[in-house]
Amino acid sequence: MSSIRRAAIDFGITNTDILVEVDGEQRHWMLPSRGMPDAGRVAEVLASGGVALADVTALAATGGRSRQLPDHLGRTAVTVVGEMAAIGRGGQIATGSGAEPLLVVSCGSGTAAVAARGPEYAHVSGTGVGGGTLQGLGRLLLGTADPRVIDALAATGDRNGVDLALGDVVGAGIGLLHADTTAVNFGRIGREDFPPRREDVAAGLVTLVGQTIGLIAINAARAQAINRILLIGRLLDLPTLQDAILKVGGLYGVTLDVAPNPGYVTALGALYHL
Repeated sequence: MSSIRRAAIDFGITNTDILVEVDGEQRHWMLPSRGMPDAGRVAEVLASGGVALADVTALAATGGRSRQLPDHLGRTAVTVVGEMAAIGRGGQIATGSGAEPLLVVSCGSGTAAVAARGPEYAHVSGTGVGGGTLQGLGRLLLGTADPRVIDALAATGDRNGVDLALGDVVGAGIGLLHADTTAVNFGRIGREDFPPRREDVAAGLVTLVGQTIGLIAINAARAQAINRILLIGRLLDLPTLQDAILKVGGLYGVTLDVAPNPGYVTALGALYHL
C-alpha cells in the first residue's frame, strides 16, 4: 500500500498545481483553477491524481484564497503558507541553497519578484503583466486566449513586423543595445497604417510580456543587490515567452536561470514549510 504523508496545493489564478509525496517520491500534476479552495475542491484536485484526501496526513496550501481553509479537513492537518514564503522557499530548494540571497521571479497570470534571504522572504517588485495579459490581449488581438496557440503563432512571427526597433528610430544601437532591439512595442502599428500578419502580432505580444518581466526581474535584483535571479512559474512552459525573457538578460549581461519544473516551484516551497 502506498504511503502518502504530505501534499501541497498551489491555488493559482489560472492553474492549480498539486504536489504529493508518495512512498518518499514526489508526484505533481496541474488542473485549471475554478471555484473556491474549500474541502470539496481540495478533495477533487487530489482525486484527479489518484490521491484520497483521507490518505494525506499533512497538507500545505498556498495562493488564491487558501486562507479560507480550516486547520483540518477530516483527519488531514492543513497549513496555509503565505505565497511569498512559498515562492521564496521553493526557489531556494530548486537552486539547492538557502544561504545565498536569491531573487525568485514568479511568472504566472501576473508577475511577482520575491527576495529570499535565508528564512526571510519579501515581495520587492512585480507587475500585472504576465500570462493573464498574454491571454487577454491574445483574445482581443488574435481571437484566441489559448497560450499554446499564441506561442505557436509567435514562433513563426517577426516582432519587428509590429514593433519599432532602435534601428528604425535612431538608425543604430544604443550602448549595449543593438539596432534590432525593441524601441517601441507595437510602435510600427501606430506609425504605419497596414494590416499586420497574425504571426507578427503574436510575436509582438510575446515580446511585450517577456521584456516587461525580464526588465522587472533585472531592476529588482539590482535594487536589492542580489546577484542571482531564478525564474519560476507556469508561463515559462511557453518556449517563445521564455526565450523573450532570457533575451533581456542577454542584452544587459545578466544571467536569468529557469528552475527545473518551474510551474511546481511554489507548491514545492509550500510543501517544505510543513
